[in-house]
Amino acid sequence: MVIANSSPTLTILENGDRLDRLEFERRYTASNIKKAELIEGIVYVASPLRFTPHAEPHGRIIGWLIAYQAMVSGLKVGIEPTVRLDDDNEPQPDAVLFRVGGNAQIDEDGYITGAPELIVEIAASTVSYDLHAKKRAYERNGVKEYIVWRTLDQAINWFVLENGQYVELAPDNAGVIHSREFEGLRLNVIAILKGDMSVVLKALQ
Repeated sequence: MVIANSSPTLTILENGDRLDRLEFERRYTASNIKKAELIEGIVYVASPLRFTPHAEPHGRIIGWLIAYQAMVSGLKVGIEPTVRLDDDNEPQPDAVLFRVGGNAQIDEDGYITGAPELIVEIAASTVSYDLHAKKRAYERNGVKEYIVWRTLDQAINWFVLENGQYVELAPDNAGVIHSREFEGLRLNVIAILKGDMSVVLKALQ
């Protein structure tokens, strides 16, 4: 008699799963998924990323943040890090900027624990939850500034935390938005939307 070996249990992580952070991390680690987020207790598995609506604007934002970091000491910039916010939220934001010794810390596992001072999301197909569930999670956890670049709409929203709630910053007469949290961090919105990085970087100087 031949007895077949039983197949190992396949760990599945799917869009819409409702999990706490520990179970999410267990399933994520055991899966072959490259990027997934837990937002307000719900799993979001990322789709393949296209160049024009995501990768290219992502590169522009990172270049802008790295240029600012080069001018100011005591800052860290990260690309798509896992951020352990609370029991129901473990996002992988497109970019983070935070102070060494500030709200966000690198834990013993090498992940960010706590709220970075600034988070940026590049939102094309994800705009529905970047501006709703994810925004609420960042707001509640004290992310002081939150930028959403809506690439399909060719628009950028920059929110700042006031009395526990997000309010949106408006550009000045020159089309530049000024951070309240980071002195000298300025974004020429029209220039970055057009890809004119020389003008974007000039606004930082």
